[in-house]
Amino acid sequence: MKSYKGLHDMHIKLKAFSTYVCTLVLISALAAGCGTEQPSAPATSLGTGQPADTVSEPGKFKIDSNGPKAAPALVTNPSDLLVLVNKMNMLPPDYKPDDLTEPNVPFLFKEHSEKRLLRKEAATALEQLFAGARKDGIALAGVSAFRSYTTQKAIFGQYAKQDGIVKTQTYSAEPGTSEHQTGLAVDLSGKDGKCAATDCFDGTAEAKWIAAHSAEYGFILRYPKGAEELTGYQYEPWHIRYVGRQAALDMVKNGWVLEQYLDAVTTKEADRSALAHQPLNLSKSPV
Repeated sequence: MKSYKGLHDMHIKLKAFSTYVCTLVLISALAAGCGTEQPSAPATSLGTGQPADTVSEPGKFKIDSNGPKAAPALVTNPSDLLVLVNKMNMLPPDYKPDDLTEPNVPFLFKEHSEKRLLRKEAATALEQLFAGARKDGIALAGVSAFRSYTTQKAIFGQYAKQDGIVKTQTYSAEPGTSEHQTGLAVDLSGKDGKCAATDCFDGTAEAKWIAAHSAEYGFILRYPKGAEELTGYQYEPWHIRYVGRQAALDMVKNGWVLEQYLDAVTTKEADRSALAHQPLNLSKSPV
């Protein structure tokens, strides 16, 4: 009996000790859990508060139409004729070209406002483009040219209230990311104003002429059909952008949008630079 009682007492002590150890382990685990880092909030697109969708590698110039994953970078060459302004590259809010002028072409509205303005070189080219269209029996009219950051902010906000942020981002630029702020872009229509800046403009005689001849005057169709992943915007047959005649002709010849053209130019310059820095082999071959 004595032996049995001793074993029984030992069993009780071991059970108590086991319970004590388990309690310590549980408390330690809970404490560690409290210090665990919480997942960070998902990235949002610029100024929207909406989750940003995944975009393709920037180096390949593919942009999701719902907006970039991170805030766009501030461009350092806003006055360059080839400045790239899109969902990944934005202009300073206070940027306004210092050579804005009013081209001598008809617009759909009578008042003289900033919507008529273009940079001097682009304005001259637009006058030549309109003259060329008239010779071919095509009567064009301007819809909208320069827009300040403030104006674009109001326009985008209005569309966002109507269609929501995500849908609006497929056809309207957030403030700072609009090409209109460069003073190099203009929306066109037929002189009668029918289908101005709307989908039904596609297929009209005016739209066909613009697509076929803009490059001759230094303009490109900035958002062509089928290039939505590259430009970030839906097809706009009315929106042209001045880049200079040679650049425009090169883009049309190669079937490039501006993003692809600049990528090609950068690659070519890098290759040329690498070649220029290669050491010369001055060793003479044996006679």
